[in-house]
Amino acid sequence: MRILLIGPPGAGKGTQAVRLAAHLSIQHISTGDLFREHIAHGTELGQNAHTHIGAGLLVPDEVTIGVIKERLARPDTERGFLLDGFPRNLAQAQALDGLLADSKLRLDAVLDLELPEDQVVRRIAGRRLCRQNHEHIFHVGYSPPEVAGICDLCGGELYQREDDREATVRKRLEVYRNETAPVVDHYQAQGLVTTISAHGQVHEVLHRALDAIG
Repeated sequence: MRILLIGPPGAGKGTQAVRLAAHLSIQHISTGDLFREHIAHGTELGQNAHTHIGAGLLVPDEVTIGVIKERLARPDTERGFLLDGFPRNLAQAQALDGLLADSKLRLDAVLDLELPEDQVVRRIAGRRLCRQNHEHIFHVGYSPPEVAGICDLCGGELYQREDDREATVRKRLEVYRNETAPVVDHYQAQGLVTTISAHGQVHEVLHRALDAIG
């Protein structure tokens, strides 16, 4: 099974992608993970990606597509895969269609995680990380610490990332609307899209995704 998971920032794509791929016993393919892998191995693609990431720029389409093409060619994708973070724009979606067509393959499903923008902003802007351990994550509304601004687990200071500030989140949503939302229209025209509410507990959203793909 070949699946694309798409949705706005804050919809829980990463969380759902890991769980859904594991449940289906297919490969979870994340562009972020691939960039880190290529950078760590010093490949030409990795060096190119690192140059742009280090400058705070988006990795060019041709580099991103090259990374995906290399990953899809590995034998472990024969059983299937779940794409997370790609394609992020229409040009990448069209390139993916071409890559799959070259191998006489196609996507089986596109799952569009839907979450109202006010909830996206609330989810992301309320997030707080521990300065001593970034794996310790709290939320001022959903999972607040016992003492405001202090990590329950290690006593470290909690802070809000710049990327999580409301103004930044709204800019990210604008980029999503302009660049990534047309990808949904592209696959909607192919009859592949199922829209899933990303509201609720992680297991609830996972069950909706599994129901959608049968």
